[in-house]
Amino acid sequence: MNRNVLKIAIVSPVLLAVMACSSSPAPEQTAESPNKGRYSISQDRAPTRIVDLSVIPEVIPQPLNRTMAGNRSPYTVLGKSYQVLPTEEGYFERGVASWYGEKFHGHKTSNGEVFDMYQVSAAHKSLPIPSFLRVTNLDNNRSIVVRVNDRGPFHGDRVIDLSYAAALKLGYADRGTARVQLESIVATGAFRDGGVSTANSAGNETLRVSSPDSKYLQVGAFSELSAAEEVSSKVEEITSLPVFIRTVNTLNNTILHRVRVGPIFDPGQIQRVSESVVAANLGSPYTVTE
Repeated sequence: MNRNVLKIAIVSPVLLAVMACSSSPAPEQTAESPNKGRYSISQDRAPTRIVDLSVIPEVIPQPLNRTMAGNRSPYTVLGKSYQVLPTEEGYFERGVASWYGEKFHGHKTSNGEVFDMYQVSAAHKSLPIPSFLRVTNLDNNRSIVVRVNDRGPFHGDRVIDLSYAAALKLGYADRGTARVQLESIVATGAFRDGGVSTANSAGNETLRVSSPDSKYLQVGAFSELSAAEEVSSKVEEITSLPVFIRTVNTLNNTILHRVRVGPIFDPGQIQRVSESVVAANLGSPYTVTE
């Protein structure tokens, strides 16, 4: 055999192997993409078709029956550990909201449900799943109720990730992010571990959080919900703290609607809020712990 032909025959398999490696690089794994390969779309995006806002149903808070699905605590994402709150009671926060859409459409959420970007839902890092929130866009004052059934967002300083439909309803889908206010709500009769349902001045049920250092100011107790809502609305005008209505059955089987402010952790703030309530002629508040 010709010597040059022999060299080609020996070297060719090596060249083929090198060529094969260079044409089929290993999938890139980055810290920003822990689920790379799970989704068919690399970058999230809005749907290509026009979405009719009028056909997107409103979220109506329903009684809850939580399981461990999506509620394992602590859990770790991108090397950071997160704790799930034992309850959403009294949760209130302001921050930046983003949205997620087509990339995740049709995939399972953290509690095993299927994400539908055309429905109103949300992802949150620490609220129990499922739970309900009133989300208000602070830039245009639009407000909707969302159901939390997923975990996230895990990048930047964002406090919540809403479905595309939710972002569209709130008027920021075209911008990507918005400044929002989040307030926990729950329907009457919700099944929960010892939780107590309450109502805010908008007629929505809201819950509060408890801790060893937290206290509440009770402004008044009313037999008529409308009276409690009126007082609650006026109290909201003089304080930035959460104001809620706790509805309870008394020992003689009557219903009372208690208007409360809190939680409050600073004794000085308790004094200042009390003085403001008295000055506004809204009652003589006193401190309670539950």
